[in-house]
This record gives sequence, C-alpha cells and structure tokens, in this order.
Amino acid sequence: MNIPYLYDAGVLIAIDNDDRRMWARHSLALEDGRDIHVPSVVVSQAWRDSRRQVRLGRFLAGCHVVPIGIETAKAAGTLCGKAGTSDIVDATVVTMAASLGAIIWTSDPNDIRTLIDAQDIKPAPVIRTV
Repeated sequence: MNIPYLYDAGVLIAIDNDDRRMWARHSLALEDGRDIHVPSVVVSQAWRDSRRQVRLGRFLAGCHVVPIGIETAKAAGTLCGKAGTSDIVDATVVTMAASLGAIIWTSDPNDIRTLIDAQDIKPAPVIRTV
C-alpha cells in the first residue's frame, strides 16, 4: 500500500527552480506508484507566467490537481480559526492531507505543524520537508 503525497507551494517552487533533490523524490514517488495530489489553490500560489514555467507545467501534468470544493473550503477556514492563522492555502493542504491520509511535502513545516496540531486528529498527517 502506497501512502499518497500531497505537495504544497514550496514543492512547486522547488521544481520551478529545478531543485534536483525534489525532482529525484518526485521521480521515486512516481516509480513507487504513489498518487501525487496538489490542491488547485497551491497551483495558484506558485503559478506566475506560463512562458517561464514550462517545467512546472510538465511536472503538474503528472500530478492530480485537486479542485477545492465547498466542504474543503469550509474545513480549511475553520482550521485557520482554530489555529489562529490566516494562510488558507496551508490550511487547505492540511485539510486535504488529513482526508486523503497523505504525507505532506512542504517548505514550511512549522506552519503546517501548527495547523496539524490545531486539527487534532489521529493519526496526524506526516510532514516531509523540501
């Protein structure tokens, strides 16, 4: 059984910057048959220019870019309230990871940990740092 991965904007930025370690991690995940999820709001956070982000566009073609529905949006907003934070994108990442049982790949482990702690679910999502 492969546990899915869920990527935050830090992963997309690393890929866009041609971070070889992140490319290697992603390639291994694909070889292992892992499902890779990216919330659509994460794409919005990292996407700036189609002409300059061809590499990122190709990368995203191999991921499940997941639209955010009303229930996920509400849950992320509630989580921000519980955690006393305002980063709705990070809250969406944590909310989706919890529902998928996914490992979160992030460049902001402290912010993600704060949200996971406020969510108070067991088992809590696992965090991996980019």
